[in-house]
Order: sequence, then structure tokens, then C-alpha cells
Amino acid sequence: MTVRKLIISAVSLMALAGFLLPMHAHAVNIPCKTAKLIVPWKAGGGTHVIFSIFEKTIQELDVTPKVKVVTIPGQGGNKGAKEAQRAKPDGCTLFAIHQSAITSYLNGRIDFAFEAFDTVALLTSTPDIVGASGKVPWNSFDDLKKAAMAAPDTIKTGATFGSTSQFMWLILEDLTGMKFSYVPYDGTRERMTAILSGAIQLGTINVASGRKYIESGELKAFAIAADKRSKHLPDLPTLKELGVPLVYALKRGIVAPKGTPPDVIEHWSQIFKKAAENPALMKQMDAKGTDVEWVGPADYKAWAKETYDAHEKVAIKIGMYKK
Repeated sequence: MTVRKLIISAVSLMALAGFLLPMHAHAVNIPCKTAKLIVPWKAGGGTHVIFSIFEKTIQELDVTPKVKVVTIPGQGGNKGAKEAQRAKPDGCTLFAIHQSAITSYLNGRIDFAFEAFDTVALLTSTPDIVGASGKVPWNSFDDLKKAAMAAPDTIKTGATFGSTSQFMWLILEDLTGMKFSYVPYDGTRERMTAILSGAIQLGTINVASGRKYIESGELKAFAIAADKRSKHLPDLPTLKELGVPLVYALKRGIVAPKGTPPDVIEHWSQIFKKAAENPALMKQMDAKGTDVEWVGPADYKAWAKETYDAHEKVAIKIGMYKK
């Protein structure tokens, strides 16, 4: 083969290699080695635990930057949300979010929701359980309903006001006619402590936070707000089985400050996708009764809009939000 042909062949191979390289192989300008992932609730709660698993998984991946979970609790998740919204949109600050961004806005506790951020990736889904103290006299959802209908606004129910832990009950009220007396708690851990001590009677729980207490009898579970029964609690009926058309799960994801460059958004989205596909992570999530459901930036944005519209409709109906 002549020198000319060798050069042509080499150039052709280089061009082909360039064509076959992934679209995101180019360097992304993120001016930090480790990005801050703000979790706006106290350490030990469900959201903190889930994103700590993602943090550990990403630390072990061959990717840059890494992430570090930073908890900024307070104001029902809104203190951390405000800090995340004000952060520089350079890829060095990410925010762990779920529907509380919507419910807090509808309740007037904050003046922005999902649209104040750029969506990165939807990651997990954790269905709510209608939970109760083990000390309550009711042993089924029907027992609870009869008691609530007989004495409206008397059953103490723990919730973070304006957040999902209250909104599930508000929707349940709207669908069934039950009325509850709400007691404010800033996060999952405080609410769980109150339920376990008997200071309150009801509160939303999930498989991760409540399973061992349900199995020990320290907590009671009356129904799960899911499409199907949990394999971890197979004897627990769904609300749909009991005649209440309510499916409600915390959908946890990642957003970034508004104005973050699209290539940076895509870079982070792919990193979290890689983490979400990790077998060890999936095993840990399954043990916690949480489904891994990665959704990319565009579809996540569409989900956020659809979810906001559904929540707004219910909020207006029950008088929480007035347009």
C-alpha cells in the first residue's frame, strides 16, 4: 500500500471514530470537582437516604464532577429550595425535589415551583401508605373512615403543612368526605417519632420508613396509595381496592438553577441515568420499597407540568388555592 493510501485510510478511520463517539464525549464546562446536591430536609429522612445512595453510587463511577449531599432543612423544604434557586447556574449546584415544590406553591408558602428550575432527571417513585399509631383502636381503613366520619376534625394527623405529607390527606378528604385535624411537623423523622409515641394518630409513611414498625405492631397500615400492592407488604390493600381512586407517590428527581446550560443539564442527566442503572443501587431502592424510574430532562419537564395541573385542580376544588 502506498504512503498516500495509508494516509487516506488513517484519516478515514479517524473520521469514522469521531462519528461513532457519543454526542456527550466533548468536555462540559462545570467549574467544580464536586457539585453540591441540596436536600431540603433533615438527615435521616426518606429523601436524604435515597439521595445519599445516589451520592455514594456516583462517587464510585468514573465520572466528573462528583456530587455531595448537603442538607438544608427548614420551612417544610422551602429553605433549601430558596438557596438552590438563588445559586449560580453553572452545574455546581443541584437540587433534590419532589411534589412538595408544587404543594408549597399552591399553599402560598413559596412563590415558585418547578418552573423556577431546569429539570435534570426524574429518578424514583415511593408510594404513600395510610399509616397510624399502633395505639389507635381501628384495625382497617373502614374502621378509620367510620371514626373520621362520626367525629370530623378530631383525629390528629401529622403533616408538613403545604407539602405532600398533607396533600395526600387533603385529596383523601375530598374523595371520601373524611376530615382530619392537622398537626405540623417539619419532616419525616419528626412525624414518625410523633406517630410512634402516640402524640398523633395518623400520618403518611412508606415502606422504607415504616415497614419494620408495621411488622412489629408499633405502627398500623390501612392502605397503600399505589396501583398495585407492595411485594414487601403483600397483605396491605391499595386504596383503589378499597374503593378510593387515589394513587399518590413521591416522585423524587433532580433540578438545577434556571439558566443552567443545556449541555450541563444533559451531562448531569446522563450521570444520574448511569447511577440509576447500577445493580447495587437498584437493589437498595427495592429494599426500601422505592421504584427507580429515570426520566430525562424534556419528559421530566412535561411530567412536572402535568403534575402541577393535576394538583392545582384539586387545590382549587378544596379551597387551598384561589386563582
